[in-house]
Amino acid sequence: MAQTLERSKRYAIIRVRGVNNTRKTINATCKLMNIAKIHNLSFIDDRVSYKGMLQKAKDTITWGEVSADSVEKVLTRWGKLPGDKPLTDAYMKENTKFATIKDFAKAFVELKAELKDVPNLKPFFRLHPPRKGYEATKLPYSTGGSLGYRGETINFLIKKMT
Repeated sequence: MAQTLERSKRYAIIRVRGVNNTRKTINATCKLMNIAKIHNLSFIDDRVSYKGMLQKAKDTITWGEVSADSVEKVLTRWGKLPGDKPLTDAYMKENTKFATIKDFAKAFVELKAELKDVPNLKPFFRLHPPRKGYEATKLPYSTGGSLGYRGETINFLIKKMT
């Protein structure tokens, strides 16, 4: 019960920099967060253990609070089932307690559902590089770059990548 009190936000994390010339410990941390390759996106909550992982990999990834619209867009466009089949509303209705992807996305952002609730859904999403590119891949977001915490503007980056 104490764990549910700790969790209050849902984050989207995107790997901005590649695997080469990155320390093994940082690559291992990224693999634990399901973002092993560049342009991969994954969703986490704000547990203390995840916050430590985010700080460790902050020079390789970017993250921020995600909206239900962005989650819906990612699941609709990039949600994959085994055999590289797309995630559809019909699959959601048959295999989950949610009628549509939109309903699931809303519950997911409110921490009332998890990706594990959708059977066979891959836990990461392979996105395109952002249209018109990243700001700068070696600078923190606070100084005009792309790395680290970016708050609500992660939704704009996700829109550029879908």
